[in-house]
Amino acid sequence: MDPGIWSQLPGVLLERILSFLPLKNFLSLRSTCKYFKSLIFSPPFISKHSSPSSSSSLSSFLLSHPHFHLYYPLYDTILKAWRTLPLSVSPLLSCAPSGPHLLSVSHGLLCFSLPNSSSFLVYNLLARSSRVVEFPEHNFAFELLTLVSSPDGYKLFMLGSSSGSSNKAFVYDSRLHLWHQFDRVDSVLGDNFLQEGVSYHGYLYFTTPEPFSIVCFDLESGKWEKLMTELPGELTFARLVSKGDEKLLLIAGIGQHGISRELKLWELNEGNWVEIERVPETMCRKFMSICYHNYEHVYAFWHQGLICLCCYTWPEILYYKVSRGTWHWLPKCPSLPEKWSCGFRWFSFIPELHASV
Repeated sequence: MDPGIWSQLPGVLLERILSFLPLKNFLSLRSTCKYFKSLIFSPPFISKHSSPSSSSSLSSFLLSHPHFHLYYPLYDTILKAWRTLPLSVSPLLSCAPSGPHLLSVSHGLLCFSLPNSSSFLVYNLLARSSRVVEFPEHNFAFELLTLVSSPDGYKLFMLGSSSGSSNKAFVYDSRLHLWHQFDRVDSVLGDNFLQEGVSYHGYLYFTTPEPFSIVCFDLESGKWEKLMTELPGELTFARLVSKGDEKLLLIAGIGQHGISRELKLWELNEGNWVEIERVPETMCRKFMSICYHNYEHVYAFWHQGLICLCCYTWPEILYYKVSRGTWHWLPKCPSLPEKWSCGFRWFSFIPELHASV
């Protein structure tokens, strides 16, 4: 096209034309022009590529394993296939002597720990932007780190201890670039180390070991509360899942003497847990044989209409498709060696070009 004609196209039309490019091709094109690069922050362009119906959008599970330090296999839930090319990460991660550890994912942001530099790295994979966040203190031990992103920034939550700050909760606010320190609920969360907090209406929700209960942490005030809603009976383990601020769900094992015989799903509705689904018997038996009653290895999360139940020792996902009311197994990554039997962490990764670090 004649450059004179091209330059006179209305911005809306030009943006519409460019939105039909596969996202991968556009990311290569954006370096040629400041205007193209600015489209990353254009809501119409972003919404086009964020739509599940878009053929060029990205919507994936992200698999983490202790032996994966420089790349992370993705399962594309739109193409229903594993991506053949691994995703390279930030050069800051490749320089980490002991390897980075992927701890938490929220929308388009990933949070890694860099143990040798006593810091975290918050990284937007598509925008190739990152920020190093130093630990609140040196010689710092932490657990249950949770990344919570929002349109105007993100927060990092964790329980931590050091020589001068034991039994504390810490929250990092990206808008202020500051850590805030609060009291923690000592020992109430037990050893549920794989299930990070579940974000729902400004709170992080956690399940406690027996006797089972739910506690929540206000990310603004730093106050802890106990959810007074009565949980279903005969629970052997319990995990929470949230669909943003729309739904809070509970998936749990039912049985006696600490052994699960059933898996059920509930939704919090007007202060009560309402049963909405149960796992078919054959799938339930398989999942129970996988975790072998080591329920501390079980964790769950929400991913674009799917409720996913996973086990740290098994490279498959048992998921519930909400729109159809059906249960399925997601196959393991073909690049995984047969003998690997631990360290599998799944995350819901939904790329967002505009997610700010």
